Amino acid sequence: MNFALILFASAFTISTVAAYYSVAGLVAIFSGEALASVVMGVALEIAKLVAASWLYRNWKEAPRLLKYYFTTAVLVLSIITSMGIFGYLSKAHLEHSVVSGGVSAQVQLLDDKIATEKENITTARKALKQLDESVDQTMARSTDEKGAERAASLRRSQQKERRTLLASIDESQKTIEKLNVEKAPIVGDLRKIEVEVGPIKYVAELIYGDSSVEVIDKAVRLVIILIICVFDPLAILLLIAANMEMRKGTPRVSTPEKREEKVIMTPSALLPKKPIKPKKPKPSSYRSRIYLQC
Repeated sequence: MNFALILFASAFTISTVAAYYSVAGLVAIFSGEALASVVMGVALEIAKLVAASWLYRNWKEAPRLLKYYFTTAVLVLSIITSMGIFGYLSKAHLEHSVVSGGVSAQVQLLDDKIATEKENITTARKALKQLDESVDQTMARSTDEKGAERAASLRRSQQKERRTLLASIDESQKTIEKLNVEKAPIVGDLRKIEVEVGPIKYVAELIYGDSSVEVIDKAVRLVIILIICVFDPLAILLLIAANMEMRKGTPRVSTPEKREEKVIMTPSALLPKKPIKPKKPKPSSYRSRIYLQC
């Protein structure tokens, strides 16, 4: 009896959790009528458990139509519960994906800005290098003092352009520093999210050999399907097992059966019976003597 109570408590706990997930999933699907979806989900979940228990207890005595209808209803309600669980868990994964996707997009945007500034720095440095090469070539073409003067004059003419390029490099470096400061907390949030998603990444790599976003979604769907395959059916079977244990612990009252005595008629019993003559009482010894003497 104690084990039957344990089975019943386990079945009730699993069915309650399944009902919560299912109702939450139905509310997400029919969000326009949240209260009606909750009432409908709770009523159907209770009716499913009662119908499963009644079917087990009255399977032999139940009419065939009622038995088949209850069986079909329990199966359909189990599928509806599984769909609600799938919707609830899928919604939770999508919400998490949206958050991680938004943070990843912010990090990617900052990375693009930093890359652009680095390209500007690289371009400015190349321009400075070209200016230096032009001065060096002017110096190399001549060996007298005029060549040096021409090179110095060329360098003086480049001063404005050089200052502009150096200012551009300095501005780009300051911009990169600001972007890195802005990026640091966002990267911290992204790492926290990646830690939360880490287990499913390992599952995706184990099953599909890849951990891209599409493969992670496939792995999540596979895990959800495995969960719903054992969630609600396990609750129903535990309830049936609890009924079986309760029946074992209930003493059966045996009613005495009426036995019909069969009279076997023999041929001698059919013959008429002879009349029995009454026997004369034997007188006692003393009195009989006196009686004879008289």
